[in-house]
Amino acid sequence: MIKSIIDLALREKLLVLLAASFLVAAGIWSLKNVSLDAIPDLSDVQVIVFTQYPGQAPQVVEDQVTYPLTTAMLAVPKAKSVRGYSFFGLSFVYIIFEDNTDMYWARSRVLEYLNYVSNRLPEGVSPSLGPDATGVGWVYEYALVDTSGRHDLAQLRSIQDWYLRYPLQTVDGVAEVASIGGYVKQYQIEVDPNALLNYHIPLSKVKTAIQRSNSDVGGKLIEMAETEYMVRGLGYIQSLDDIRSIAVSVTEDGTPIRLADIANIHYGPDLRRGLAELNGEGEVAGGIVVMRYGENALSTINNVKKKLKELEKSLPEGVEIQAVYDRSDLIHRGVNNLKHKLLEESLIVSLICIVFLFHARSALVAIVTLPIGILMAFIVMHWQGINANIMSLGGIAIAIGAMIDGAIVMIENAHKHLEKAATDLGRKLSSSERWQAIADASKEVGPALFFSLLIITVSFLPVFTLQAQEGRLFSPLAFTKTYAMAAAALLAISLVPVLMGLLIRGNILAEEKTL
Repeated sequence: MIKSIIDLALREKLLVLLAASFLVAAGIWSLKNVSLDAIPDLSDVQVIVFTQYPGQAPQVVEDQVTYPLTTAMLAVPKAKSVRGYSFFGLSFVYIIFEDNTDMYWARSRVLEYLNYVSNRLPEGVSPSLGPDATGVGWVYEYALVDTSGRHDLAQLRSIQDWYLRYPLQTVDGVAEVASIGGYVKQYQIEVDPNALLNYHIPLSKVKTAIQRSNSDVGGKLIEMAETEYMVRGLGYIQSLDDIRSIAVSVTEDGTPIRLADIANIHYGPDLRRGLAELNGEGEVAGGIVVMRYGENALSTINNVKKKLKELEKSLPEGVEIQAVYDRSDLIHRGVNNLKHKLLEESLIVSLICIVFLFHARSALVAIVTLPIGILMAFIVMHWQGINANIMSLGGIAIAIGAMIDGAIVMIENAHKHLEKAATDLGRKLSSSERWQAIADASKEVGPALFFSLLIITVSFLPVFTLQAQEGRLFSPLAFTKTYAMAAAALLAISLVPVLMGLLIRGNILAEEKTL
């Protein structure tokens, strides 16, 4: 069968060269569009269920929210672990799925089971899913710094929450922009209990009055002079004075009791559970950009930087955006280091081929097939969704030395056959005789070379049996090494014989003279 493939390749030389050209073009496109990251994603497939239960103690949150959710999530298909955490007013439930579970299939299953458990939760409590990201999705972080001293931490946090956060969430590949640091601005109403007692007003009545006074209402239409006018009441709170003027009740003589009469109303910060400090120089506000699952990390970071550069032009005077964490630096350093190593290995292999074959055109056959084999590996990488990182590129680096073995052996055997044919005939070979000698040489060692390279190709099969984080770490290396060796085996019995016939010309020195 291998000999038949070699015969077919030598008969259809143009077709083989066209196919090689197509593979080169597809490989270059795959190389430019493959996802880039520093390391493989080692995190488990997990879905986070986040629930707010304001004002409740951790034990209450545990009993009424976390426990019902955790027990319901135990029945989710392919869920191997469910972990619940309860905090003051907050509940987190982590559902960890089996390896190779599709992220969005897992999220849809969790949503289904949330519908089943919703009636077991307290009234008004609504669980929500966390972002569709993984543990290594934290790709970029920035800080808002005020160099003028005119903006406090609350203003910086407001800029982050209302001006930067939402535009950044529209960037391709971004799953979430989490705000950190600063103070979240609040309208705070500190009710005086003595005033409530004096006026005989329950606290629930104060809450109801505030809620009813912060809404717009609509009415019917009024037609005047063939024109319709919409009747509506505008009642949204715009300032502290609006809150102070809310009527809570009335006295016996009909005098309204305003909120300002029973409470102290002012701006204030929300309760903080942490802070953000930059270089030990003081507190700042900022944001963490979390990448969506399976996206191109480098492309996402570049898009985020571009968007921040656009938004920075409209920031208040004196407010600057400073990058605090940028994974693109690590990606560039890791990938560029391996690119240089791949280039160095290719040059060394090419030099050795020239020295030992002592024939530049013959060495060119082996040199040309090396990048084509690497590009073929990138085609499969892109199709499979493996990103280029230190492990996947490392697999190609490991394979380079063995990839060229088949071409070298086949070229050496072709030299022998061409030398013997010229000696037997006592003259220079014609074109047909030279191609016949190339065919004989290729078919003589082709089957053995193909199967020997195939054995090297499957040598990393035990790596595919690794599970969990070990498997996620080493499987990209095993995949790319296997693809590169498989490409080398295919090229050895298809493209190499054609290139030998086209490039191996001129005088072939006898082995005794080359030594």
